[in-house]
Amino acid sequence: MGDHKDLTEELAISKIKELTEKIKICMFCTYNSDRLQSRPMSIQKVDDHGQLWFLSDRNSGQNAEITLNPQVELFFSEPNDKFLTLHGTASISYDRDTIEKLYDPIVKVWMPGGIDDPNLSVIKVVPEDGYYWNNKHGKMVAIAKMTAAFVTGHTMDDGIEGNLKL
Repeated sequence: MGDHKDLTEELAISKIKELTEKIKICMFCTYNSDRLQSRPMSIQKVDDHGQLWFLSDRNSGQNAEITLNPQVELFFSEPNDKFLTLHGTASISYDRDTIEKLYDPIVKVWMPGGIDDPNLSVIKVVPEDGYYWNNKHGKMVAIAKMTAAFVTGHTMDDGIEGNLKL
């Protein structure tokens, strides 16, 4: 069995930053009535408080759903290596200074007006808790151990996992 290590406060923030630095895109999930709505979104920044920042279209489904219910779920995955789930509260801002600080030219693919697009908004997610799992030795070792576990019938025990509480 792998190691279990729950993390709180600064250590939880550090783990979030460590994992999201490698996994830039998450499945960003909002609620539409009783249904979870998911879409891939790229993180622009994780700040020193563990808050995650995204750029979004004012007219998007996620913005409409956050307005009705600010509770969100974020799912990060780098197969066979790193996984992170976060539960939090989202808010939407149209602050131009924040948009300019977070802006990346690739955003123009989704927002044709670029940095000056009037529909460009910021979503800030304040995580409350979550769960992480990552292997101890890297992806190639994890794949080798998974293969060995499959062949021998033994359980793979290469992971470190735990709850995150902020």
